[in-house]
Amino acid sequence: MSALTCFKAYDIRGRLGIDLDEEIAYRVGRGFARALAAKTVVLGRDVRASSESLAAAVARGLMDEGCTLLDLGLSGTEEMYYATTHFAADGGICVTASHNPMDYNGMKMVRAGSAPLDAATGLAKIKELAEADAFGDAKSGETRDVAAEARAAYVECVCSFVDVLALKPLKILVNAGHGAAGPTFDAISARLAETGAPLVFERMFHEPDGTFPQGIPNPLLPENRPATAEAVVAAGADFGVAWDGDFDRCFFFDHTGAFIDGEYVVGLLAEAFLKKEPGATIIHDPRVIWNTQDVVAKAGGKAVQSRTGHAFIKQAMRDENAVYGGEMSAHHYFRDFVFCDSGMIPWLLVAELVSRNGPLANQIAGRKAAFPSSGEINFTLEDPKAAIARVRREFEQKAKEIDEMDGLSFDMGDWRFNLRSSNTEPIVRLNVEVKNTKYCIGSVSQRVIAALTSD
Repeated sequence: MSALTCFKAYDIRGRLGIDLDEEIAYRVGRGFARALAAKTVVLGRDVRASSESLAAAVARGLMDEGCTLLDLGLSGTEEMYYATTHFAADGGICVTASHNPMDYNGMKMVRAGSAPLDAATGLAKIKELAEADAFGDAKSGETRDVAAEARAAYVECVCSFVDVLALKPLKILVNAGHGAAGPTFDAISARLAETGAPLVFERMFHEPDGTFPQGIPNPLLPENRPATAEAVVAAGADFGVAWDGDFDRCFFFDHTGAFIDGEYVVGLLAEAFLKKEPGATIIHDPRVIWNTQDVVAKAGGKAVQSRTGHAFIKQAMRDENAVYGGEMSAHHYFRDFVFCDSGMIPWLLVAELVSRNGPLANQIAGRKAAFPSSGEINFTLEDPKAAIARVRREFEQKAKEIDEMDGLSFDMGDWRFNLRSSNTEPIVRLNVEVKNTKYCIGSVSQRVIAALTSD
């Protein structure tokens, strides 16, 4: 039995030819079907050059377990999520490496109802079966091409989140990064045009291209933002949107080209949902929390904190029947989108907010002034555990509250920080926020950094 290194905490990903290849993908397909006792499975794939052959291998594995395969072809991860519930399938897989380097690929998976994999039928069981590779004789499954039906149903659901009558004439710059977003966006924009939505779109890097001529689409990286920012200004757009490779994350730029940090988008969307559904529950991650909690409290909602990561957020959404959940990393989750994350629904909601309330820059400015944040600062350290221990010793006596739900969060009264250590790399991630203007975000950040990096 050979150990498989492509299985991670939430999904599958690894280097091509080292951690993941077609033979492994085939075994994953069989293991997935057997672990879930699946009869029907949805399968999609992103635009990477290796995704088509890997998806074909997964398909063979599923069908050799006797499954009926519902094939989406080129699609986003969220289209797989939606189709899994729409077709009442026993599970779904999207072959994607999202924003990982060119020599990587992977898979994102859900079980029936688009729910994250649980302990009993989770990645551990699939891994065990795939490693053992003792599946026996192949059965005879079949394939159904459901791409057109699935996308039509998905588009209807996505468009239902916006009040078309509330939309004003807007120009929106959209950057697909040559990922999978382009064709899906075109289907959404066509449906909006049919309903009379007065939106005009400026498209850039729109055609899917697995060679990624502009680089891997990951707008979270500061070095990748200027192209979108400059295009927004050049086009005179009201705001800009950029997606990652499988478009389950979206990123926003205001009309000046300024990048909007994810935690402020979470607050913005939370407020929008609470106006539509007063008293509703909002889920947020533990890294940067004060802006979201303040917005939710003032809007009469209930804010619930969850561990970072899609499996935890989705479970919290279901447990609380939350209308919306958001992570500062630009994952946005919606109860009425099978409790899953979508990179297409947020820009529609923002278009409605800009139509109702004016420029995005104006809506965000007050929130940033009230709750400044540092943005995520990453440190590569020889001994992350020792570094975090130094920070604990430095601040624990002065802290008003210490939260260890996800990493280490210290509430210092008027400022707060969260430290999280990577599961796979010697990296520590720091986020700092303040809620009193007598504190400078830079100076308090430096206090934590000094403790973190001192010997």
